[in-house]
Amino acid sequence: MEHRTFVALGDSFTEGLEDELGPDGRHLGWADRVAAALATQEGGLRYANLAVRGKLLDEVVSDQVPAARALGADLVSFHAGPNDVLRPRRDVADVVARYDRAVTDLVADGLQVLLFTVIERAGGTGRTAARLADRFARFNDGVRRTAQHTGALVVEVGGEPALQDRRLWHEDRLHLAPAGHVRVAAAVLETLGVTDPALLGGEPGWWRVPLAPGARPGRRADVLADVRWVRRYLTPWVLRRLRGVSSGDGLSPKHLELVDVVPAARDAGSAGG
Repeated sequence: MEHRTFVALGDSFTEGLEDELGPDGRHLGWADRVAAALATQEGGLRYANLAVRGKLLDEVVSDQVPAARALGADLVSFHAGPNDVLRPRRDVADVVARYDRAVTDLVADGLQVLLFTVIERAGGTGRTAARLADRFARFNDGVRRTAQHTGALVVEVGGEPALQDRRLWHEDRLHLAPAGHVRVAAAVLETLGVTDPALLGGEPGWWRVPLAPGARPGRRADVLADVRWVRRYLTPWVLRRLRGVSSGDGLSPKHLELVDVVPAARDAGSAGG
């Protein structure tokens, strides 16, 4: 099947937060990289990215899904629910049930739907990290069950040890760094059946290869990093939750309307950065 219209739905993961900046001054992200690679393979592609950081599952379903239908998408990536799972009072089973209904409806529309398991632990330790890892593991089980009965494709990044390396993550521990987005883009393309190393950024499966070992920080450095993370990222996040404010409030999608992605030269040797 040729994917002529690709619409990416979701939250900050799909928006591309903390990736490199593109020509428009906004983060690229794995979805932009995938669009560029698919355009090169297929001789052109229409692409929209409706994702906005901080969005909950119901917001993605109510706002972004109808827009994707209106744009005539034939390939849709759907990453929603992890922001719900991060909230300790949200019931994971309920999130999974609502997620399943949304994906079932998308598949019933005749769309090819691309789902994601989420990385359960990005190098974190302690009780909070363990609790979140358990919640994300249950969410991932739900994603796999949904894919099994709907026929949706799953990008299995959740269980890949290489992607748990903190060096592939921004210091906020919630968003991928540029090297992480490049690996996820390769994983998405492989899931879609792309095998060309020039589009994957390397031989198939390269994104699963762990980074070369680096110097391990000592216990003191780990503690200082945790303190800095709490001050810079966790505390502001908690304060926003208490005020009922989202990091995505007032923001619009980077590609609300379809854009024509021009094929890159085949000797570019990258997945569309």
